[in-house]
Amino acid sequence: MSLCEHVLSLFRGAVGTVRPAPMLRRAVKLQGDGCPQLLVKGRTFPVKRDLYLVGFGKAVLGMAAAAEEILGDHLVRGIISVPLGIQESLQRAGMQEMLLKPHSKIQVIEGAKNNLPDQEALKGAVAIQELVEGLTADDLLLVLISGGGSALLPAPIPPILLEEKEKLTKMLAARGAAIQELNIVRKTLSLLKGGGLARLAYPAQVVSLILSDVIGDPLDIIASGPTAASSHSAQDCLQILTKYNLLHHLPKSVEMVLSSSSTEPAAPEDYSNVCNIIIGSNTLALDEAKRQAEGLGYTTLILSTAICGEVGRVAMLYCQLIWLVCLSFAGLGEGPPGEEARGNLLQLAAELEIPGLNIAEFLQTLRGLRPERPVCILAGGETTVQLQGTGKGGRNQELALRVGLGLHRAQATKDSSPPGRCDIVFLSGGTDGQDGPTEAAGAFCSPELVAEALQEGLDVEAFLSNNDSYTFFSRFQGGRHLLVTGLTGTNVMDIQAVLIRAAERS
Repeated sequence: MSLCEHVLSLFRGAVGTVRPAPMLRRAVKLQGDGCPQLLVKGRTFPVKRDLYLVGFGKAVLGMAAAAEEILGDHLVRGIISVPLGIQESLQRAGMQEMLLKPHSKIQVIEGAKNNLPDQEALKGAVAIQELVEGLTADDLLLVLISGGGSALLPAPIPPILLEEKEKLTKMLAARGAAIQELNIVRKTLSLLKGGGLARLAYPAQVVSLILSDVIGDPLDIIASGPTAASSHSAQDCLQILTKYNLLHHLPKSVEMVLSSSSTEPAAPEDYSNVCNIIIGSNTLALDEAKRQAEGLGYTTLILSTAICGEVGRVAMLYCQLIWLVCLSFAGLGEGPPGEEARGNLLQLAAELEIPGLNIAEFLQTLRGLRPERPVCILAGGETTVQLQGTGKGGRNQELALRVGLGLHRAQATKDSSPPGRCDIVFLSGGTDGQDGPTEAAGAFCSPELVAEALQEGLDVEAFLSNNDSYTFFSRFQGGRHLLVTGLTGTNVMDIQAVLIRAAERS
């Protein structure tokens, strides 16, 4: 198998292990007939009367299918809000296990085209709100939450209109706001986020099963925390809007809501009726990819599960890591070139401040490298892109192209080029199967692809300046370097994989 085949296999294996149905079955059981109990990761919840289900997110359809199977006749009714087109996509892909059975008690509402709140998503949010408001102390509400839940549960505080909230979200994203910042703003302006759903469900017992797509798995940030007490206030929202120079571009309705909201975090409320449980995350996916890579003979390291930062800076980090591996394969890791590269790497790592970045372990791994054994570097997280152009693409495609260009430049610089050569492939992909408004989940790239593009007269810098990475990759044999998976039915942020092999000497 080639490096490209290996890297695709690792990505698919990582995504496969965080498929929602198997994860839910591992976490949830129902036992007893006369006095049934719901068991969730060792915790017990009595089913006193009726059991209801709501959910929202990219992975919720598969979670709901497994939940209904487990709950059987105890489930009275359910409503889930899922991405537009996901049922048809999973049907086409033959993923029947992630679809609800005919005559299901769970109503499915599709919406949030391109992961943005819309009227269909609002319809789903209203239906969910009406269901939970009618629950009693004897009812049990199972809440299924995954990434994408924020866009699929829009319920703006009146008089804010959905279109106004959507426009504000778009402006923040275009200016490079991180997912955490987007969610703080969303929940400040929402009826259901920031613990709102749990408050409406009181006094019913609420059990939330969460598939995390946020670095560090913060309960109040994932899907904007509909069942978790918020640790943020209107003041935090105002600071974010100030940071991105949007205070003077707000609609009157948003100004009205923010001016009437408390500038301090809400006092801890009684959430004794709520239990939030993380059942899956990026870490699980990376652990599986590592297991498979080692089985293929790679020296493997998980760099971080929290890669974040501006895509150009993160690309520089990967280029420096790869270059150090190539120097080590060439026997130059401990000489002046290696010392200079290590210094540059450490400086950039300090500037990026990526949580849990295993640079020390990476440098230790370098000392034991042998040219006959290839290297695999794995990481997860979510980068940000500052939109400057009108092109088509997403953060993963842009990261892959920037890494490919950076490596090509390094190889073209005589002074820094080590003797011999390394075969390199870099992949970045969204585990949900989406990367911006394209059918691709991401892309994989190599320095050779960039060299080929330059020989054909393509201006790689111009594609990047226009945020047009999708068009770039589409130019090559029907987009053979695009990572196209279709909607996967899960979502645990992005995965990056680097494979490096010392080229055989002729």
